[in-house]
Amino acid sequence: MSKKPRVVLLHGTPVAMEPIQRAFATRWPESETVDLLDNSLSVDRAKDHDLTPRMFERFVELGGYAHRIGADAILVTCSAFGPAIERMARELPVPVLKPNEAMFREAIGRGRRIGMLATFAPSVLTMTEEFEQFVAEAGGETGPRATLETIVVEGAMDALRKGDADRHNALIAARAPELAHCDAIMLAHFSTSRALAAVTAAVATPVLTAPDAAVDRIKAAIAG
Repeated sequence: MSKKPRVVLLHGTPVAMEPIQRAFATRWPESETVDLLDNSLSVDRAKDHDLTPRMFERFVELGGYAHRIGADAILVTCSAFGPAIERMARELPVPVLKPNEAMFREAIGRGRRIGMLATFAPSVLTMTEEFEQFVAEAGGETGPRATLETIVVEGAMDALRKGDADRHNALIAARAPELAHCDAIMLAHFSTSRALAAVTAAVATPVLTAPDAAVDRIKAAIAG
């Protein structure tokens, strides 16, 4: 029997776990996923405006552990740690994927005006920087460039952590029409993908989520 590809999912919050597990079950059931949860990552990230040197070290340590337990690839599911994920990737011989990389690339292909609905404010700065990097890669330094407009939906993450997914989804959908002028709207985090149906019902604009795109990309990275 051939070995199933093992993908270690590194979570900074438990609310990201169900959406990505659902995406793997739907899009790549032949893989073996392993959940590695450290919810102190998101707790500590919310306390610090910038990523601390210790946070970089923690990601290297977690990545090393994931590699030692047989990871063929690592997917980080929390959006607030971009540079730390890049540091971890440099230290490991297996593919490491940021949570929103695949979704960003798809969004940039949709047009110049991209909207994003976020629920965890500390992630916005690093996500914006990552988005700009992908824009530069896609279009070079000349010509029209895609721009990002972000709305942080207050109260949605708190509702989800308390188990009220319906309120979480409704709060996000209520802000979506403010981005209806965009060529695409991204739901910023794995956890916000729960609101896809509600947001899609609120706007005619294409709505993108991270989990499905991430599964497709990491599958291709392992196969390649």
